[in-house]
Amino acid sequence: MIAPLPDLLIDPVVRAALAEDLGRAGDVTALACIDADARLEATFAARKPGTIAGLACARLAVLAMDPDAKFKAKVEDGDPVKAGAVLAKVSANARALLSAERTALNLLGRLSGVATLTAQYVAAVEGTKARITDTRKTTPGLRALEKYAVRCGGALNHRFGLDDAILIKDNHVAACGGVGEAIRRARAFAGHLVKVECEVDSLDQLAQALDAGPDVVMLDNFSLKNLRIAVGMTAGRVVLEASGGVTLETVRDIAETGVDVISVGALTHSASVLDIGLDAV
Repeated sequence: MIAPLPDLLIDPVVRAALAEDLGRAGDVTALACIDADARLEATFAARKPGTIAGLACARLAVLAMDPDAKFKAKVEDGDPVKAGAVLAKVSANARALLSAERTALNLLGRLSGVATLTAQYVAAVEGTKARITDTRKTTPGLRALEKYAVRCGGALNHRFGLDDAILIKDNHVAACGGVGEAIRRARAFAGHLVKVECEVDSLDQLAQALDAGPDVVMLDNFSLKNLRIAVGMTAGRVVLEASGGVTLETVRDIAETGVDVISVGALTHSASVLDIGLDAV
């Protein structure tokens, strides 16, 4: 079971999206065409197969417009579904439901798209020891939700921001004079619960990094041959993360080199929206 995000974290995102859509005068189409006390029953349904994430976003969007609405989820986040599957049933004031429709579908479709693509990557490395993880290449304002969707797809989360782990990249190395020096400075700075990771782009840099003792080494754009050499050099002393240009076509070969983690920016920056609709019944 996937631990849900608290509504407290989701609600501000949903309300900001609703406010953007309602604009200065509210839903003038619903106001013009629908009686104030009209009720509407509808279903959220998947129009294509995929993995679901973000049902709480749809629920909170509807409830923000009609606090007395009834929203009944028929599946759970993380569930794979077929085309045509009913995801949730809703009964609400008609004006309110139609005003919430696009916000609910935008967030539900976006997050389900991330979960669907993530599940494809996870399936592609099944049987290897490698785990798939995301990056910080997320939509501004949606990081917590998109990283939750990654978990719904069966993958791990990388760091959430600049403050929860030390990740030394190539420009950090250039600014402080070398891989080893950067790691030593990080070790001196970090508390006992803070992990230290360093990115390297060559086997020589990997050797320097191993001498300095990081927790994780990111192998940036290594060839398959050099990934295998890196795994042998490391011999389990640190966690090895492969990164850079990973695709569904290449991820299996990368996993079979023996690395521990494969980070994939595409999970969040290139996922297609899953086609989900709201249908009156």
